[in-house]
Amino acid sequence: MFEIIAAAAAGLFVIAALVLVRSCVVYIPNDKIGIVEKKWSGRGSVQAGFIALQGEAGFQPDVLRGGFHFFAPFQYRVHRQNLVTIQQGTLAYVFARDGLPMAPSQNLGCNKTANDFTDVAAFLALGGQKGLQRKILREGTYAINVAQFVVLAEDRVYALPLPGDANVDDKGGVLGILAAVHDDLVARGGFRPLVIREDKLAVVTTHEGQSLPEGTIVAPIVGADPADAARYHHDYQNPETFIDAGGYKGRQLQVLVEGTYYLNARFASWEIVPKTEVPVGFVGVVVSYTGKAGLDLTGDDYRHGELVGPDEKGVQATPLLPGKYALNPYAKRVIEVPTTNFILKWQAGAIGSHELDKHLSEVSLITKDAFEPDLPLSVVVNIDYKMAPLVIQRFGDIRKLVEQTLDPMVAAYFKNVGQRKTLIELLQERSDIQERAMAEMRRNFEGYNLTLNEVLIGTPRAKQGDTQIETILRQLRERQVSREQLETYRTKEAAAQQERVLREAEARAKQQTSITESELAVRIAENQGSAAVQKAIKAAEEARQNAAGAADAKRRLAEAEAFQLEAVGQAQARATKLNVAAYGGPELQFQQTVLLRFAEAIERGQVALVPSIQVGGKEGGGTAVDAFLAMAVKQMAMPAPAVS
Repeated sequence: MFEIIAAAAAGLFVIAALVLVRSCVVYIPNDKIGIVEKKWSGRGSVQAGFIALQGEAGFQPDVLRGGFHFFAPFQYRVHRQNLVTIQQGTLAYVFARDGLPMAPSQNLGCNKTANDFTDVAAFLALGGQKGLQRKILREGTYAINVAQFVVLAEDRVYALPLPGDANVDDKGGVLGILAAVHDDLVARGGFRPLVIREDKLAVVTTHEGQSLPEGTIVAPIVGADPADAARYHHDYQNPETFIDAGGYKGRQLQVLVEGTYYLNARFASWEIVPKTEVPVGFVGVVVSYTGKAGLDLTGDDYRHGELVGPDEKGVQATPLLPGKYALNPYAKRVIEVPTTNFILKWQAGAIGSHELDKHLSEVSLITKDAFEPDLPLSVVVNIDYKMAPLVIQRFGDIRKLVEQTLDPMVAAYFKNVGQRKTLIELLQERSDIQERAMAEMRRNFEGYNLTLNEVLIGTPRAKQGDTQIETILRQLRERQVSREQLETYRTKEAAAQQERVLREAEARAKQQTSITESELAVRIAENQGSAAVQKAIKAAEEARQNAAGAADAKRRLAEAEAFQLEAVGQAQARATKLNVAAYGGPELQFQQTVLLRFAEAIERGQVALVPSIQVGGKEGGGTAVDAFLAMAVKQMAMPAPAVS
């Protein structure tokens, strides 16, 4: 019996010794930390706060690292916890259970001086505040007292559950209201750094700082100059510096461009938007909703609004040239103004590339001869890029300019033209109307800071159901078709002639050898003929000279003969005159001569004067010889004329 009691006592002693040793000696693995909870103390319990800074009973500020640690028996409890590990490419948030209360204007605890989460005593001594902190944790492993600080990482929450934390999330172990905070951060992507890709920017909204002044919609830029190190907040990554630099809460004018930023998502939220791009062929007129009040730069002659400088509120006088710009779309609006020629079509269903004429339609006319056609038009317009801000200040945008000013102005002009012209004149004088419209409307466009380059008039169209205009147009078309047919026939005729020339050329080409030989023969013959001609000309010249000499001799001989004949004639004339005087006038001489010739003829012919046969008959009968003799006797019986 005694042995049994002794054995039991020995066992109890061993157990007590083990319990004593366990309460006095604590082993902490190197991958964990120990959070010390003091069960009792001669200094009593903590009177204020959560952490026992003066050795009171409660959670102690310091943590135990790996190894053996010795304590007074039955006075301490050590809670083994994992080291806080933040994965690569992520960040974590810290919630302090103990510290000073935050000001009513604060959303996050200030870490200007109390910024070391591994030293609880220093954090509290430097005025650390309870609640979610402004400072975030980057990648790495930290020995943090998770009784004082609850660390919210992307994959888990590091915290020491307390008896009063009844609301425990089963999946992640998130305590109390921190469950909603963790879910919100996950939804925002707050556990990941902000990465801005090419051609994007981030518009930042801060949730701490001064309140914006009345009338201000975007917070001005502060602490953005790296040269001013005391105020430079590293693109909102240092909330304390941002606040000290006088930053305002709300949407910020300063934007973030391409890069990686580690932001406290509870301090600053962001919105990813594309950069402002001004395409080629346009300029961007900037309308700023923020900035200081500016001075009007338009001058005294412009009364349609003010233009301001680049950092001033209003329509800025200097437009943006083609390119990409990191502009805050909530602070500045960029209105694109085309600087290349753009066409406005007054034609239903026809829309230009800029779509400024989508609400335009044909101009309805009433002509001089009471027709009512619809006239399609096209106008080519250009805006000088330096004048673009003036146009925007005056009209608001280009679409309003087209619909509220250009449309009624152009329609009224051509309505007036239509009233002075007949339908046929509108068709036939289109070119002249275009030229006059160009000259007259250009001055009107210049009054709106626009350049009119071209006015194009289409063919008047009949309204639906109107057949009279179509009849006239059909007649004109038929007339034109007839003209075109006539021109076609002329062209065909010219083509046929050209084809004949071509055929002749082809035939000539085929006979080129013969033609060449013939041409050579012709040239030889021409040369021989030229030689013969030259020889004949020489011979003719010699003959001409000989003939001239002979002709001269003959002329002299003829002149001598003529002189001789003239002399003989004159002598004969005198002799004849004397004979007439002696024997009678010319008739007598003629009769004598005739009789003499007659007698000679009878003598030579041996003709009997008395016929051997006489034919009796009536009175007055006889032969021709009898009649002739009777006439001769009668003439001789006539008296001779007197000779003077």
